[in-house]
Amino acid sequence: MPDPQLVLAARVQDALTAAFGPSYADTDPVIRPSQFADLQANVALPLAKRLGRAPREVANEIVARLDVADVASGVEVSGPGFINLTLKDEWIAAQARRVLDDERLDVPPAETPQRVVVEYSSPNVAKEMHVGHLRTTIVGDAIARILEFLGHEVIRDNHIGDWGTPFGMLIEHLLDLGEEAAARDDSSVSDLTAFYQAARQKFDSDEEFADRSRRRVVALQSGDPETLRLWNLLVDVSKRYFNSVYRRLRITLTDADIKGESFYNDMLGPITEELESRGIAVISDGALCVFPPGFKGRDGEPLPVILRKSDGGYNYSTTDLATVKYRVETERVNRMIYVVGAPQSLHFQMVFAVARMAGWLPDDVSAEHAEIGNVLGTDRKILRTRAGGTVKLSELLDEAVERAGVEYDKIEREESLGEEERAAIVEAVGIGAVKYADLSTARDSEYVFDFDRMIAFRGNTGPYLQYAVARIRSIFRRGGLRPEEAHGPIVLGHETERALALHLLGFGAVLEQAGATAEPHRLAGYIFDLASAYTAFHENCPVLKAPDEETKASRLALAAATLRTLVTGLDLLGVPTPERM
Repeated sequence: MPDPQLVLAARVQDALTAAFGPSYADTDPVIRPSQFADLQANVALPLAKRLGRAPREVANEIVARLDVADVASGVEVSGPGFINLTLKDEWIAAQARRVLDDERLDVPPAETPQRVVVEYSSPNVAKEMHVGHLRTTIVGDAIARILEFLGHEVIRDNHIGDWGTPFGMLIEHLLDLGEEAAARDDSSVSDLTAFYQAARQKFDSDEEFADRSRRRVVALQSGDPETLRLWNLLVDVSKRYFNSVYRRLRITLTDADIKGESFYNDMLGPITEELESRGIAVISDGALCVFPPGFKGRDGEPLPVILRKSDGGYNYSTTDLATVKYRVETERVNRMIYVVGAPQSLHFQMVFAVARMAGWLPDDVSAEHAEIGNVLGTDRKILRTRAGGTVKLSELLDEAVERAGVEYDKIEREESLGEEERAAIVEAVGIGAVKYADLSTARDSEYVFDFDRMIAFRGNTGPYLQYAVARIRSIFRRGGLRPEEAHGPIVLGHETERALALHLLGFGAVLEQAGATAEPHRLAGYIFDLASAYTAFHENCPVLKAPDEETKASRLALAAATLRTLVTGLDLLGVPTPERM
């Protein structure tokens, strides 16, 4: 990987070993960007305390043993002991050429691939997906894509809510409507919000219906074949709806990735019996509970994880414990990432603690709650409809595309487009705008859902990045060659050429960081900075009208490397890149 920070970090560590001995070989070189050079090694300051010497003296000793002649054109000590490092233009150009020539953009696959399960989206059967599902779906999919690109084996897991007491009333309501309505996707069933609300209203107002619903729950939980068949009809209707949303959002989940609550139902009895027999779970006020150490309520009393309620029903904590056990023992994962809302933080901390108490979650398996912040309206309150209800995701996407069309039509274009192509571009712009606005925000932060900001073609937005990609592609169309035909060699003359080439070298390191922390916003930030560097290059360095053929070939190669990096990065975020705009 050509990332300059990694290259120089290794060289500085070699110098530390030569200067102070092998015990200093693993010392962090503290390589950082610098306003006085390309990079700066700040290791001398913390190291001086350990050595009992002046920082500048330590820095000079490091520099005396620093072998970077092939990489850096300048090395100097400044201030109290900063080591400023200026990279050679020739080295930067050679590394940029490696990025261009390698199909993986010189990003090596992981040395030790992991088996990682990413749980995300997780809507409820017979309920519409709403804006609350937006972030878990988009962020989770980006995490899965990034980890897969890095060479890890990714198990996508859509832990849908498909079990429990509400299904009694839903099945009975389906029978009242006629099950053939589900088969033909009649709106009385396919409009999931109306279907659920109608069932709930009948349950609350019709005692006979409520009694039927309660009996149906018992039949469902006991495995009655006819009830399971009807339950499957509801699940199938919901899957068709979920998949329509996933296709529109370019989400990589499929039916094969679904392991809903029902999948773990048969495990609940055995695991609660095991925990009780081992003395980990105890009866408290008639409920079977585990009290993991260190968790207390406001009153100072221990907080329980309720496994089985006093009425005999299992809690969703029980299902989550069964899920952990299954993933470790059956799927043999090394890492579990739960892309779920931030309010569930305490729940997951306690579930993981119980799983470790039981030995189901060993120390060498990572379990992470990738917290997702709320989506806010422009009033900075949780996004709601005017009537105060949750915003349907499908309606929100419709509005995004409609608004994107209005903004897109304001742009001056070199080429005329047919209506079909325009519609495809507008769809990509609207969906891309929504996804990028989410992914460019730290996942655990709240963010304001503001159509005016996210659909703008200027600033840190999806449309700006899509337009940057289309602009590079147009250069190659006008030049009469394909990006794959641009090979350079790359020679750096103008400062914006150098800045662009240098930025290209950081792609792999950013991907590793995004994968390690499950934070796609790191990749989004890099892509925006790369597009900004290209814009500066484009404004200062004519490509097709370069002063000579050698310069033209170099700039075409830089443009091609930038194009592939932008397209790859945006694809890992699930953001579409229209061929032209």
